[in-house]
Amino acid sequence: MASRNDGKQGNGLMERLLATFRTEADEHLGSMSSGLMALEQTPRGAASKTLIETIFRDAHSLKGAARAVNLESIEAVCQSLESVFAAIKAERLAVTPSLLNVLHESLDVIRQLLAMDSMSQGRRPPLVASMTRRLDEALQDMSTDMHTVPEPIVMHAVADPPAVLPSLAPETVRVSVAKLDTVMHHVEELLAPRLAAGQRAQELRETATMFATWRKQRVRLQPVLRLIERAALADSRQAQQAVGHQDQERYIATDSASGKRRELPRLLEYLDSEQLHMKVLEDRLAQLCRAAEHDQRTLANMADSLLHDCKEMQLLPFSSLLEGFPRFVRELAREQGKNAELVLQGGEIEIDRRILDAIKDPLIHLLRNSIDHGFAKPAERVAKGKSPQGRIIVAVSQKDSGKVEVLLADDGGGIDTASVKAAAGRLGTLSAQDAERVDEQEALMLIFKSGISTSPIITDVSGHGLGLAIVREKVERLGGSVAIESRRDEGTTFRIVLPLMLANVHGVIVRVGEQLFVIPVIHVARVARVVRGDVRTVENRETIALDGEAISLIPLSDVLELKRSRTDDAPADAVLVVVVSMARTRMAFQVDEILGEHEVLVKPLGRQLARIRNVAGACVLGTGRVVLVLNASDLLKSAVKHATAPRLPADRVPGEKSAKTEKQSILVVEDSITSRSLLKGILETAGYRVSTAVDGVDGYTTLRTGNFDLVVSDVEMPRMDGFDLTAKLRADEHLMNLPVVLVTALGSREDRERGIDVGANAYIVKSSFDQSNLLEVIRRLV
Repeated sequence: MASRNDGKQGNGLMERLLATFRTEADEHLGSMSSGLMALEQTPRGAASKTLIETIFRDAHSLKGAARAVNLESIEAVCQSLESVFAAIKAERLAVTPSLLNVLHESLDVIRQLLAMDSMSQGRRPPLVASMTRRLDEALQDMSTDMHTVPEPIVMHAVADPPAVLPSLAPETVRVSVAKLDTVMHHVEELLAPRLAAGQRAQELRETATMFATWRKQRVRLQPVLRLIERAALADSRQAQQAVGHQDQERYIATDSASGKRRELPRLLEYLDSEQLHMKVLEDRLAQLCRAAEHDQRTLANMADSLLHDCKEMQLLPFSSLLEGFPRFVRELAREQGKNAELVLQGGEIEIDRRILDAIKDPLIHLLRNSIDHGFAKPAERVAKGKSPQGRIIVAVSQKDSGKVEVLLADDGGGIDTASVKAAAGRLGTLSAQDAERVDEQEALMLIFKSGISTSPIITDVSGHGLGLAIVREKVERLGGSVAIESRRDEGTTFRIVLPLMLANVHGVIVRVGEQLFVIPVIHVARVARVVRGDVRTVENRETIALDGEAISLIPLSDVLELKRSRTDDAPADAVLVVVVSMARTRMAFQVDEILGEHEVLVKPLGRQLARIRNVAGACVLGTGRVVLVLNASDLLKSAVKHATAPRLPADRVPGEKSAKTEKQSILVVEDSITSRSLLKGILETAGYRVSTAVDGVDGYTTLRTGNFDLVVSDVEMPRMDGFDLTAKLRADEHLMNLPVVLVTALGSREDRERGIDVGANAYIVKSSFDQSNLLEVIRRLV
């Protein structure tokens, strides 16, 4: 119910934002149209420069407002318009009648886009591509007369169609990804009846075996029955000879006993006839077993074949993901004044398309980190005896057990573990005593903790302390793992291990008490039986020695917070353990029984239970029993927390909210009505009190007369921009410590450096704006 209400509230907010945007867009279009008309009548000079500046600012504001409501088509046209007016401002492009005609036509295109619904705009209508191309051509060829409209392509009818049509159907057809996913889902569902058929065949075999055992026992009784029959006949003859005609009463009694003895042969005769019926039943059971096994093999072969074919259709080479990375690295490096080369290896290896889609953002973030954190400026690299050009290697290689490894290595400055420990200490993740005991590898793994960052300022590229935590979360959600190696002044290497497929999972089924669980095989290092005497206690923790390494041992029932069974508490000569390994972390979990390895289909638990600690999903065994599939990453984290459970302060009551959860006040300084409404809605939904200002002057006046915890400001604003506002705040003794977050479309290196110089705490570029990043930045700053 909560998620449905949230969705309704989100839809209502977007509808209000779109309505506000249309009103603002009409004002900007009217102003731009009037400006173009006046520009035609105004000679070159100061007046024309003022008009050009006004139109340029309107185009920029309209672009930012369109981006805020995800109208990419309008944003694309405004981007081209802005580029044209930037060239006119710089006097690199002359204002000609033909150019003015194109500019007027571009405004008409924007009006047409405003009249469309959001779904039609999202498909990028052809007129958008045509309009942006013509505007871009004006920049590429200054001398070309833009008045000439390109002729549309006309499809002419063929007077005489060919007499013979091709007889062969096309070798390939286009199928939507949604349909392919639907087919894949249905094929995966075949795993359940396949497992059920195997279970039924096994039950029939067990029944036939039980029946055959019973029949053999029955056959062994035949000699005993024959002895009983012969003894009964002998007793009957002796009784008849002993009976006299004079003793009537004795005769009657003997005759009665003789009648009962005569019933015994009938019983023996029936037991003999049972042998035939038992043989018929045994043959019938054997026939049913053979039929069930045949049906099970047929279903298994068909299901496996279909699943294999569907998996093949889902496979894509890694090169389809990597081909856009070289340009990304080059542009990001140039933007920061650095040189970087990207080397790609193993692009021919194929992997599940869904995994490729999910791993794209983590890889992009790691590339950003390599350039932003790892590489120094060319002069600094040369001074350290390195090549002025940094090098990043992305190598994909096939591993065993259906896994693939993605290695991302750079030759940058490496990771300063001392800075990482300091950042973890400031965040409260690592105490001063623990920092002294943590080794280099453990310190490196701290960078995957949320909020830990060594960057002095938060930008859209780095500094949030969220990126690597999200990278690890997304990789582990795919059933993979990530590890890191780094050497100071030599470079950093990330190793990401992923499954090739996302379909069914091979898992080890274990029993804890009366409950069964599945642990994915990809994270199971080994299964072992350990002698109880080999369990040692180190620093109040039970450990076992495997492969020359001491591994912590913890009952799985304790990690899952289940009541211990009697077998847990009772002494035993040996314990069963499952060693779970992920990213250099290994932990042994004690279980009551290991039932073997099985192939299962993991099903989500539904939206209401989308994220439960230690649980990745559920599956149905062949017996029809529903079993939980455990999340290996959560298991390791829970085991560590259980071993080192933190204690609440003496003056802290469990569940008591701290004072920091009280509503905090934020001032949003933004000249665009749409962007201002969007930011206000996001922050108020997150629980903050929000006030707004229309420019820097209004914002500074509001800050001087009110009490605020943080400022979120645009940069390009009339009267006073965001840079000047930040500098003014830092010069004010009463406001100098107020956190400032700049949210702007200016993404160049010079603009970022200027933001740092004036004292901004965070710099977020609108082109990569994400509300979760903004909220996390604010949470860290206040």
